[in-house]
Order: sequence, then structure tokens, then C-alpha cells
Amino acid sequence: MSWETVIGLEIHVQLNTNSKIFSGASTSYGSEQNTNTSLVDLGYPGVLPVLNKDAVMMAIKFGLAIDAEISRRSIFARKNYFYPDLPKGYQISQYELPIVQGGSLEIKLNDGTKKVIGITRAHLEEDAGKSIHDKFNNETAIDLNRAGTPLLEIVSEPDIRSAEEASSYMQQIHQLVRYLKISDGNMQEGSFRCDANVSVRPSGQAEFGTRAEVKNINSFRFVENAINYEVERQIERLENGNEIIQETRLYDPDKDETRPMRSKEEANDYRYFPDPDLLPLEIDQETIDKIKNLLPELFEEKVIRYTEDLKIKPNDAEEIAKNMQIAEYFEATLDHFDNDPQLVTNWILSEVIGVLNRENIEINAFQIEPTQLASLLSRIEDNTISSKIAKNLFNQLLTSDETVDQMIKQQGLEQITDEGSINEYVAEVLNEFSDQKDQYLAGKEQVLGFLVGQVMKRTQGKANPKMVNELIINQIKK
Repeated sequence: MSWETVIGLEIHVQLNTNSKIFSGASTSYGSEQNTNTSLVDLGYPGVLPVLNKDAVMMAIKFGLAIDAEISRRSIFARKNYFYPDLPKGYQISQYELPIVQGGSLEIKLNDGTKKVIGITRAHLEEDAGKSIHDKFNNETAIDLNRAGTPLLEIVSEPDIRSAEEASSYMQQIHQLVRYLKISDGNMQEGSFRCDANVSVRPSGQAEFGTRAEVKNINSFRFVENAINYEVERQIERLENGNEIIQETRLYDPDKDETRPMRSKEEANDYRYFPDPDLLPLEIDQETIDKIKNLLPELFEEKVIRYTEDLKIKPNDAEEIAKNMQIAEYFEATLDHFDNDPQLVTNWILSEVIGVLNRENIEINAFQIEPTQLASLLSRIEDNTISSKIAKNLFNQLLTSDETVDQMIKQQGLEQITDEGSINEYVAEVLNEFSDQKDQYLAGKEQVLGFLVGQVMKRTQGKANPKMVNELIINQIKK
């Protein structure tokens, strides 16, 4: 039998606010356990929640970016369940009237095809605390630093049909929230994670199959692996005559498998009801319009500007633009070097990103400032140094406080551009390697690179390579 996969993602985005969604406690990551808490977060009786305005503004910004409807009136509800890391016994969320309704996002797959994924809603809610199972023997520790952290939960339509589509969609959401600067999207710190609702049905069947929800997936690779495993598991059960149980499952990346966590709750199991301590959230059109006018240039717009205005190769433009922080570094470099945007692009995609990958760091931790890179490229552009020497200086800049010009002067690296001096080196090389000279005259043009290399070796890389190339050809043909 042929099977069709049906997937919906619920992505939880931790918002970039300084304080929690209903209290003044800090949201900073990495503090000592249970220090970023307040009486509100701890669920003390008699305390009242106060809504964080910044969280609301960020939710509106996201909704506008996906062409969704911003609810002029939304309601906060209590989602009731009992768990050790939820001290109040309920989670404040939004249910029937979320702040963002509808919208869509276009994804691009590895083969270049595009697909639009519908978004059902995005709603505000508070995060729960964290249960720690490996700190004490036979005991679970509770850290409530995360309790009350503002989340935006983004719920997709069941439009996703493969693990690849799910990963692409998740990456697009991740890119968008970072572009909007409403979240740092740090998966290792739990700022960006998703639950995947997975089901299968016979191809052509309209009715959905019974779904399983795989919880708290925090990487693009894991979401693909978890979905692929879950799809195979469900198909195998159905083909063996068994039923799919609606349940919540966890993905174990070490064993590359999902396993049962608990039976899946329905919405009525949570006994949602409007929170009596929070008034309905009313948003005026003026606020919505103001936020809309302040939306930043997003990925697609940036790629168009890079290719059309800056004349950057389309694939390179996408590579630069897909990471907002890389794009900002690129544009900051162009502020000081606008002669050749493609040259800046080439260096960032090869040298800069090479260092980031090697040292496993983000661009904000990169040692070379945009002004330094611009200065280095300027010295290539005005023929002061060659590209080879520039790469050597680039590596030195990773650990040095000196400027590019100081390094060039102290190390005597100025490029040789005097035609007479270079001609002397060319004559020496052609005299020593007369066989290669004859091979070039016989039509073996690839030996030219060898001869150029010999001249560059004698000049310690200081000769202008373009001039060397031209002068060798001139002397050979005399």
C-alpha cells in the first residue's frame, strides 16, 4: 500500500524580552537555579500577573511578517494540568482568541521547488520550569528560572508532507524570528524548539490518520530524523494490522528513535477557561500600523536588493542573506568598502564563514571587525598587497590588535608593481625553466601557472600576479 505522511508543527519561540511575560523577573540564561524568579512565577497566592507589553509587540511583528490577521481583541486563558515544574497548577496561554490568526510561509526545498505552508495561529503563553533528572540520585530537581518566560507558539496547518519539508519550514521560521529580532533562536538554550504532530494515511484518503505528537525537538536534523522514524513506525504498525495510539512521544537522538511519554491529551482535558486575573488584550489599529511601518527588510527583499542593486551572484546573495547576523556584518563592511560588493561576498563566504565553522562560533563572536576586513580588501583593491598576502594577514588579524596598514608596513609586504623589477624576475624564471617556456609555445598553456608561481616564489608573494601573468606572456612571445 502507498502511504501519505501528514505533519503539523508547533514551534515554541522564546521572545527577546528582558523580563518575563507576567512578572518583572529576569529572562537571562545561565543564572543559578531558582534565582530568576518572583512570587508570580512561583505561584504564590494573592499575587497578580501583569502583561509584558514588549512580548505583545513582538507577537504583532511576527503576525504582520507572515501576512496574518492581528486580533484587535484576544483573551488569555488558563491551561490546567499538574506537573512538578508548573507551580501554579496551570499555564497562562491563549486558546479560543489568539493574538495572531492565519498567515502563511513559503518554503524552498533542496531541489529548488517552493511550497506554501499555512499557519493556523500564533499565540502568547508562559513557559514552564525545567525538571532536571540527572543532578541527584533517584530524585528530580526543579529549576523555575524558565517559568514565566514569554513564548510565541506558532501552529502550522497540516500542510507538511515530508521530513524535508518540516525541516525547511522550521528553518524558515527560525530565520524569520531572527530577522525580526524577536528571538535569538538559540536551540541549545531552548529558545527555539518544536513539537511535531505526525500521522500517515493511505494515499488518496481525505481523512487524517491518528497522530502522535513528538515533543521538544531542538534541531533541524533531529526534526527530520524523528519524523522519518515515526513515519516508518506508524506504517509498520498499520501494515501489521495494528492501530496507531494517539499519544505524546519523545525523540531520543542517541538511539535515533521515538518512545512513548504519555497518552495524548485533547484540549478539553486541559479545562481551558479565561484567566480571571487578566483583562482581554485590546490592540488599536494605530499600534498595528506603527509596527508594520517599522518592519525590517526581510530575506527575500534582501536577496533581491543584493542581486539587482549590488550585482551579487544569486546563490551568493542567498547564502549571505539567510543569516541575519552575517548579512549585518556584510553590510557593515560595505559601509567602509563599496568598490566591489562581490569581493566582500567572496571573502565572507570563504574566509569568514570558514573561521566561524572551524571555531564553532557565531558572527558576533568573530574577532575581525567589519572595518578591519574593509581595510584589508581596500589594500587588495589598490594593489598594495596580493590576495595571497591578504589571506595571511587575515589569519594574523584573528589574534592581533594591529591595523592592516601597520602589519603591511612592519612586515614590508607592499606589493611589487614596478614593471622593470618584475621583468627581471620573469627573465630569471624563463631562463631557468626553458623547457616549460617551449611547452607553452607548443600550445601547453597550463604551464603558465607554474611559471607564474615561480616568479611569485622569488618575490615572496609580493609581485602583482596579474602583472606577472602579462609580463611572462610578453617575454615568451618576443
